[in-house]
Amino acid sequence: MPRLVTVTVALTAVALTVAAAGCSATDVSPAGGRASDERTSIRVATFNASLNRPEAGQLVADLAGENAQARAVADTIAAHSPDVLLINEFDYSGDDAARLFGENYLDNQYPYWYTAPVNTGVDSGLDLDQDGELGGPGDAWGFGQFPGQYGMVVFSKYPIDTDSVRTFQNFLWKDMPDSLLPRDYYGDDSDALRLSSKSHWDVPIVVNGRTLHVLASHPTPPSFDGPEDRNGKRNHDEIRLSADYISGADYLYDDKGVRGGLDEGASFVMLGDQNSDPVDGDSVEGAIAQVLDLPRVQDPAPTSDGHGTDTADFADPTPGDLRVDYVLPSDDLTVIDSQVYWPDLPEHPSDHRLVWADLEI
Repeated sequence: MPRLVTVTVALTAVALTVAAAGCSATDVSPAGGRASDERTSIRVATFNASLNRPEAGQLVADLAGENAQARAVADTIAAHSPDVLLINEFDYSGDDAARLFGENYLDNQYPYWYTAPVNTGVDSGLDLDQDGELGGPGDAWGFGQFPGQYGMVVFSKYPIDTDSVRTFQNFLWKDMPDSLLPRDYYGDDSDALRLSSKSHWDVPIVVNGRTLHVLASHPTPPSFDGPEDRNGKRNHDEIRLSADYISGADYLYDDKGVRGGLDEGASFVMLGDQNSDPVDGDSVEGAIAQVLDLPRVQDPAPTSDGHGTDTADFADPTPGDLRVDYVLPSDDLTVIDSQVYWPDLPEHPSDHRLVWADLEI
């Protein structure tokens, strides 16, 4: 599909490590200066690429050479050339995996990226899965075999204001008012639980002098639990964190201790695999509606031929195809077009499909 505006950026970058937040990113300049009157069309996309590996460091090793799955993921991205892209299930290993994927697979088309630690695989020291033993993926703050598995990365053709990034990796579930925290299941460990299974990020991107807040997340699947529905309730409240952040809730605090949500009137686009379909699947009823029903949120409801709005192909017959991946812009942005990319291929690199929207800023 032809682009409305061709964006040209200088392919220069300065590696920056944000030591205070314990995360890595790439940036050249913070937001600033006067916004141009020129309208800009950008393509924003999300893709759960399933670039996760069973062992720490394996993704870095794969990306240092030629890997068939990574190449198929890169080909999918190149077919639509988004200006801003969130990849879910991209193992975190500092800057190494993001740098190698950008250099070896994305042809240096994305001079800016942001990635940071996540809760998956980080040992809690608690028996969270109630199996009578400490350690293992079920006792991590977010399910994972090693720290950083199932992580995230944001790639951008526009500068990222890393000084203003906000992360919510350490926000405690107990601090969300009227949460669904299953205290009967977790008992004395309830107050220690982190809400985000990976993390929630607000990544400001500077587009011709204007700031677009990329709200990235990947809530836990609402399954793989028991009658207590601990994962379903966590998924619901992880989505609620995004909804409350958009609404400016003052109870929120980020990993630097700054309180509050998004500033009123800020332009944003919420991205990510939310593991929640509006009508099907195992999520708590109304989970994704917490965001979709917000006055400030637009739902382009992108489609693909033959699959409607579904974005993932899970094992048949249950749950089957679901809509779980979202690109949700704020109401001050004009949606020009949107689509779920569902190519007719014998084998896909992921059980999810790339979703994009063209937005006019």
